[in-house]
Amino acid sequence: MALHLRCAHVPDPVVEFRFHQSRRWRFDFAWPDRRLALEVEGGTASGRSRHSMGAGFEADCEKYNAATVMGWRVLRVTGQMVKDGRALRLIELAMSVPLNR
Repeated sequence: MALHLRCAHVPDPVVEFRFHQSRRWRFDFAWPDRRLALEVEGGTASGRSRHSMGAGFEADCEKYNAATVMGWRVLRVTGQMVKDGRALRLIELAMSVPLNR
């Protein structure tokens, strides 16, 4: 994903950005000045990802809901979406939305 962003001249994100003061939650990629985050969910093709099952899914819900309450826009993508360019298009679209909307 980082290479896609660089090649498309998207502003550099902060990688593994810790967004919460008391929890160890991190975003895969974040643009703190825009309150925009990108999470690349691994293992989704197999259906056996911690992101899609049981306690892992519940923990992700808690993390993403906390981020939303804090004013973050969190975009979630799969590895396939990174490969085929949909993730990059989504980031570019999100970057085009005015900040004071």
